[in-house]
Amino acid sequence: MPFEIRPFQPSDLPSLYKICLLTADNGEDGSLLYRDDELVGHFFSAPYAILNPDMCFVATCNGEPCGYIVSTANSKMFSARCEDEWLPVLRERYPLDQYKGHSASDWVVGKIHQGHAPRPEFDRYPAHFHINCLPETQGFGLGKKLMMALIERLTASKVSGVHLEVSTVNTGAIKFYEKLGFQKIATFEHSLGYGMSLNP
Repeated sequence: MPFEIRPFQPSDLPSLYKICLLTADNGEDGSLLYRDDELVGHFFSAPYAILNPDMCFVATCNGEPCGYIVSTANSKMFSARCEDEWLPVLRERYPLDQYKGHSASDWVVGKIHQGHAPRPEFDRYPAHFHINCLPETQGFGLGKKLMMALIERLTASKVSGVHLEVSTVNTGAIKFYEKLGFQKIATFEHSLGYGMSLNP
């Protein structure tokens, strides 16, 4: 497949929402899991592209977006900006008292009200990211190319390290990150924390 990696462009935002939804079930189509098709993207993709577009890259196939990596170089600063510029309107749109169950929608709305505050275990690795590729494009090395584009940008920006958190059941993603050189640095109730040092 003729893949290309390029910087995020504002016109890519609808594609980010779509890809986020179509990979929201541990890399598989999550369309049936959410009441609102944009809900998962509101938290896991769009704010990065809006607030930190220079740290986001898009993968295309025949010119059409098929994957992305969205990131921030400073998780604490990103969290503060989300509190000021992104999350308040979403908290009004998705009242917590209307999402008190155990569905995927309830979980994401809980995240929206909780915010993006980084865990203290990740203090040595200030950057973090989310990466997704459509299922039909997986297995072609696209994820690695997106990761390399981001790592190069973070390294050039003198960022000391990057972290991620992955579900314990997403074994494919865990193998992918470990193969790239990420080291496990924390174990949580339902997830694992990984980090990579970039600049000494």
